[in-house]
Amino acid sequence: MSSDGTQDSPFRHERTARDEAPQFVLPLVVRIERNEPPARTDALESAARAVLVLLSDERSFGDGEWAQAVRDWQDARIRKVVRRARGAEWRRAEALPGITVTGKSAEVRVFPPVPLDGWPKDLARLQVSGTDLDDPEPPADVDAATPVLWLSPGLDMSAGKAMAQAGHGAQLAWWELTQEDRTAWREAGFPLAVRTAGAERWDGLTTSGLPLVRDAGFTEIAPGSCTVVADHPALRLDRPRTH
Repeated sequence: MSSDGTQDSPFRHERTARDEAPQFVLPLVVRIERNEPPARTDALESAARAVLVLLSDERSFGDGEWAQAVRDWQDARIRKVVRRARGAEWRRAEALPGITVTGKSAEVRVFPPVPLDGWPKDLARLQVSGTDLDDPEPPADVDAATPVLWLSPGLDMSAGKAMAQAGHGAQLAWWELTQEDRTAWREAGFPLAVRTAGAERWDGLTTSGLPLVRDAGFTEIAPGSCTVVADHPALRLDRPRTH
């Protein structure tokens, strides 16, 4: 798969061979307590980091217990669905096999992929809607050494949808990196930022050769919409790369 989302990309809206495979989904659950909701940007960053933590977990490859589910999921469309939980709902979700990633204010739990119509009952009953979140203050500026998942400035996405898209961008970046760069990113704790690009910058990002997510259009936005550009320093074209 190329970094610009063409060829047999799991994010193309056109029907491809991936649609003929059994379809799986990666569940993510964000903890949203009524009186203490997380900040939006922190939730997006925690979701992206959760995807990376799962992909790099030893249970997700080789003979790991989640490896077959991850392979089946990656052979089909790459779907991620974000649901919300609080109180007892969150405690039940935490009891299921998965990994919780904690940000400054956000907690996101990622689970191994499940069949599209085969969610565990304690996750299936959780709501998708209601994940609208706000930032109490504008996100800080990001230095050039930090990987950034740039969101399109022209799309209005719920926090849940944006969390899934940030996860897609992180996954594309992970696939494009060399093993050496993957190891360095993982050992550093997967530092990253999610920011909305300025309109004047977005066009340049989408034609930069960096990994680009084109949404398949299952929810909220039109098929083929460019949602995220994954700007990892190791993937910039002005940096010498060896594979």
